[in-house]
Amino acid sequence: MPKPDLVGKHSKKSEHRKRNRTVQSRIHAAAMRVFAERKLTDISVSELSQAAGVTRATIYNNLADPDSLFESVAAELAREMNRRVAATVKAKSDPAERLSCGIRLYVRRAHEDVLWGNFISRFALNHASLQELWSGPPIDDLREGMRQLRYSFPAEQLPSAVALIAGAVVGAISLVDQGYRGWRDAGSEAAELVLVALGITRDEARRLSTADLPTLEM
Repeated sequence: MPKPDLVGKHSKKSEHRKRNRTVQSRIHAAAMRVFAERKLTDISVSELSQAAGVTRATIYNNLADPDSLFESVAAELAREMNRRVAATVKAKSDPAERLSCGIRLYVRRAHEDVLWGNFISRFALNHASLQELWSGPPIDDLREGMRQLRYSFPAEQLPSAVALIAGAVVGAISLVDQGYRGWRDAGSEAAELVLVALGITRDEARRLSTADLPTLEM
């Protein structure tokens, strides 16, 4: 049985790590807001501390390298969204259905979390740190769809197919952001067009892109 003082130390360490994660999340959220609003990828520590409502010392204590903040925020955002999409669609066996759900989940989240959507639409296509968004579940579903002969494009066009998906997602988010389309229509239309381009029949693509959309897992 562990000694009481060891239990107390372990509890304090756990609480400290939890506080650190909370502060880091707060700093990252503030940074993402400033990046999205300013449409720039660099901000000063003073600007960040003001946006996050913490001291400069807190920034330095919780960030390994403040100079690479954009890369850190972008990479974490990509990992988090990939994980959540994968968890949401894991029970679906059809790669085309998973891809359709993934596209629409991105668009719905951008509608529900405008700050997140603004960040994606402004940076996801032209910054290497965010390319992980498209190298996770989307490319896995493309490869599986090719293996199952669900798609009818040659293997050498895989990079272009990934670019097609990325462009469709960001374009749909922009349509919603600018008020041209509601998130449901924008997401479904983007998913349908992508599936048709990959080789799914129009009727099936429409059915998959308008099916009930599951809630994005946490």
